[in-house]
Amino acid sequence: MAAEKTVSKKLTRFEKARVLGARAIQLSQGAKPMKHKEIDKLLKKDDIDSIDIATKELELGILPLNVKPKE
Repeated sequence: MAAEKTVSKKLTRFEKARVLGARAIQLSQGAKPMKHKEIDKLLKKDDIDSIDIATKELELGILPLNVKPKE
């Protein structure tokens, strides 16, 4: 019987940076932010940028993403 691999649900700092960067680029090029009441509150502020929105989306866990670890 082969040893089972455990998969952590926590992103490494490198995975987090990659996901945030990719999402921030999408938002800066006109993509709509995900619908959530916390995001709506954030968008009402004057000084907001795409990195802040992407970070909040990641914290809330509303980004539809799958990070596959290398085998």
